[in-house]
Amino acid sequence: YEIRNCDWSSDVCSSDLRVIGPAARALRWAHRRSCSAHLFAEEIGLVMTDFVETTISDGVATIRLNRPPMNALNAQVQAEIRAAAETVSRDTAIAATIVYGGPEVFAAGADIKEMASLGYVEMEDGANDLAASFTAVARIPHPTIAAITGYALGGGLELAMCCDFRITADNAKLGQPEILLGIIPGAGGTQRLPRLVGPARAKDLIYSGRFIDATESLTIGLVDKVAPAEDVYNQALTWAQTLARGPRVALRAAKAAIDRGLEVDLETGLDIERARFAALFATEDQRIGMESFLREGPGHATFTGR
Repeated sequence: YEIRNCDWSSDVCSSDLRVIGPAARALRWAHRRSCSAHLFAEEIGLVMTDFVETTISDGVATIRLNRPPMNALNAQVQAEIRAAAETVSRDTAIAATIVYGGPEVFAAGADIKEMASLGYVEMEDGANDLAASFTAVARIPHPTIAAITGYALGGGLELAMCCDFRITADNAKLGQPEILLGIIPGAGGTQRLPRLVGPARAKDLIYSGRFIDATESLTIGLVDKVAPAEDVYNQALTWAQTLARGPRVALRAAKAAIDRGLEVDLETGLDIERARFAALFATEDQRIGMESFLREGPGHATFTGR
């Protein structure tokens, strides 16, 4: 959705409102009545910006890109992605997050019109801002899933690789085509891609700039699941809901240990793991999980997230 020219202090709002999604009818109704629609949006679990919508339901957040037609990642979208990622990171009631571009496209990369005229100094600043945006997604402390439809190219694929898991539509195309523009990936493609698929496959994709389909993406380990295009988000949601029912503190600890461990030598990584492991014996979920195991065997615990 978009809300423009809205005076937040006014009793009556005359802004232009465009709403997409399951809350559309309720939000339109509230906004017609008064500017308190913005507060109403927060009450029903929406964070309102121009191009990125965050919804929260039953412990699962969805960060939804909405800059049609291709969700090009201009500076404003980058800033809103960062803000959304920081918001869900701070909310301890959120146990899993989905990053989604809608039913047509995930994101087809950076806004080339915005970038084309930039010089070195401007682009260095822009690259730092883009890196900060995507790093905020990578540092979301709970499990994250990218739900990919249509195209995930360039910066779009780099954004998807910031998530823990990727589920893609069976007709989707993925790639790092920056080389075709005379540049290289600048938001993690040369670093996260080889960590996922190995250096040789990463070099093949980056050197050639070619697009790959869902089958090849799954085969090389770039994505984790393939689903019919119309079912990608629902499958991602089911997956996220399953994760959300798990022990939240332990899931955060596992993610931190794995992610930090990949950045250091093995001995330091093992130290990180031991510290996280021992700390979990101060949690309610550890007691619940072990008591449930002794009483009923594995898989029957109902965790509290504490």
